[in-house]
Amino acid sequence: MNADSLTILRSRGRRLAKLIRAGGDVEGYDSAKHYDMAPIGFEGLHDLAEVLENLLHLPDRCVVRGAIAHPSRVSGVRRLVHPDQDTGDEPTLHDAPRAWVALDCDGIPAPVGLDVLDLVACGSAAREVMPPAFRAAASVVTATAGHAIKPGLRLRLWFLLERALTGAECQRWLRGVPGVDPSTLRAAQVTYTAAPLFVDMVDPLPRRLMVLDGAEAVVCPSPAELAPPRRPEFDPDAVPRAATGDRYVRAALMRACSNIATAPVDSRHPTAVAEAWGLARFVVGGLLTADELIRAVDGALEQAGKPKGEGAKIAAWAAARRPDSGNLQTGGRE
Repeated sequence: MNADSLTILRSRGRRLAKLIRAGGDVEGYDSAKHYDMAPIGFEGLHDLAEVLENLLHLPDRCVVRGAIAHPSRVSGVRRLVHPDQDTGDEPTLHDAPRAWVALDCDGIPAPVGLDVLDLVACGSAAREVMPPAFRAAASVVTATAGHAIKPGLRLRLWFLLERALTGAECQRWLRGVPGVDPSTLRAAQVTYTAAPLFVDMVDPLPRRLMVLDGAEAVVCPSPAELAPPRRPEFDPDAVPRAATGDRYVRAALMRACSNIATAPVDSRHPTAVAEAWGLARFVVGGLLTADELIRAVDGALEQAGKPKGEGAKIAAWAAARRPDSGNLQTGGRE
């Protein structure tokens, strides 16, 4: 996996560019569900600018931050970081360290007297409202569809980072920065890269991409500063006792809940899915009730830092879908 690469998504017959008509009518992006995926590498900021310049003219392409999960799942696939519990579709993307970050500045007020057609001036103004580490760094500035049409600055600034960071690390770093949309930091979030298509009018912008000079890369906070917050230790007393009193079931329940509660931030959901599926065999075998499973998984996932109720949905799905008891025997052994 190359940290200096983008994951390009190509839709199948869907328009991934806005349509803007004379008079101001704007037609949004087509709804696309399936894509073909491919990575594209680059070397340095100017090489990245060339890649993005090409994407401006491809209305069926877009970018996601995540890396391809498996080379066998790249054609006609969905954007999934976790398994789809309803369809069984496997993940196609994962949150990988990237040595770049794209930040959307949507609606930042334009300084008085600023020419919104001057992309360098607009990009420089947007960069000034970012955290100090970004203000002196070189950047590729691209205008999003609403720039020069809607009020304010509507730009995307692409920066290189001194070291590769995951999307989760970037979110912890940049969450709450005024005017910056953190959604592009998620692994499967689409970043639209094509210029809008104009009908019966010309593009008001002479250029939609420019490069701002500056330092080669943004200095990042230390790994310790971007580490996830420590969670409380796993509380075994929070695990409900199985009604059957079977010691083997109780031990399996404790082990599964501990795995969920202490799972790393980027694997909490898939861990809960896997453990709930494993425990559901006891429900099928009559050694555990669905309610006990739901309360246990929900409590463990809440200890891991997820919202209350998320684990309950996972456990209810597992209890309803598990077709077999995993060859459980009456002696409490597999």
